[in-house]
Amino acid sequence: MPLRIIHAVIVIYFATTTTLAHFSSSSSSSSSSSPALSEWKSARATYYAALDPRDTVGGACGYGDLVKKGYGQATVGLSSVLFDKGQICGACFELRCVDDLKYCIPGTSIIVTATNFCAPNYGLIADAGGHCNPPNRHFVLPIEAFEKIAIWKASNMPVQYRRIKCRKEGGIRFTVDGSGFFYSVLISNVAAAGDVMAVKIKGSKTGWLQMGRNWGQNWHINADLKNQPLSFEVTASDGATVTSYNVAPKDWNFGQTFEGKQFQS
Repeated sequence: MPLRIIHAVIVIYFATTTTLAHFSSSSSSSSSSSPALSEWKSARATYYAALDPRDTVGGACGYGDLVKKGYGQATVGLSSVLFDKGQICGACFELRCVDDLKYCIPGTSIIVTATNFCAPNYGLIADAGGHCNPPNRHFVLPIEAFEKIAIWKASNMPVQYRRIKCRKEGGIRFTVDGSGFFYSVLISNVAAAGDVMAVKIKGSKTGWLQMGRNWGQNWHINADLKNQPLSFEVTASDGATVTSYNVAPKDWNFGQTFEGKQFQS
């Protein structure tokens, strides 16, 4: 097995669930083309190497197959301090390598979407394997993303990060699942702030019904919505709201994905 595959071993929590994105990299001088939501802050980053294609399926945000959901390898797992119990899922970050002349690739940055959680390892100290222990601000990247900003031998690297607005193709996607009167809706492909704070659902025979966060970006409700076209109201963490009327037709079925309107980024 090549050394690069085993050089960094990171323990990440993956939650499996039940339909395009590639790396976005740029030079630091042009990164201002993406509107920033915050100033640069200090953190550290490690990587994991996917040993099996199934490693791209799952994640604590509930997106499932990251390729089909449009995230690909342009993703990141976050430590507890940054993950915020799943509220941050879908947010976009720009990362750049700093303070390491030997391993940093000068003038580069990457843009990634939060899709996973890096669980703490309280059996190890922060500098000896407990990278994601509180209060550390830590990012875990696919090796393909890590190598856009640093040489893989660097392993645990100092980085700077900032929240930026997400840019997505197409509208917000709603994947409807459940059974009986239980409905679960996965919200994905969200532009602008990227992370979702509240979701409402409406059938043709109901008013607007507040959904609760089940986990990650999976939202749920107990209601009778069968044989009704479905509308959705999505509110992002910055307070912006987008309403998509009659996204799902009257004859929708569980397991289907529908596309609505999109936030302006």
